[in-house]
Amino acid sequence: MFHALAKCCADELFNRNKRGQPGWVRIYRALNHRQAEQACRGEDIRSFCVAIRGFASRFIDLQDQRHQADYNPLATFYKSDVQRLIVDVGAVLHEFERCDRLERRAFSTFVLFRARN
Repeated sequence: MFHALAKCCADELFNRNKRGQPGWVRIYRALNHRQAEQACRGEDIRSFCVAIRGFASRFIDLQDQRHQADYNPLATFYKSDVQRLIVDVGAVLHEFERCDRLERRAFSTFVLFRARN
């Protein structure tokens, strides 16, 4: 999901027809795990459509699970659970990709740039 979000940011803020060009790559690489997670956990996520809120929720869940897998030597993951998760994520990504382009663009700026008071 992280790479799907990075691709969305680059596509929406640079140009999907310019994939691989330095500007596109720079935006793709600008996405930060922690900053994206904090944005997805924040109150302002409620201003987005249902599909983006669903994406944000699943993004948080998967990041938490990735941390368990990477840093908890006692964590156990069952193949059937992982397979179900893959199907679920596929559905979430499908809905996310169907969102209005301006909504995806707004979400891209939301996760890339931190808010200032």
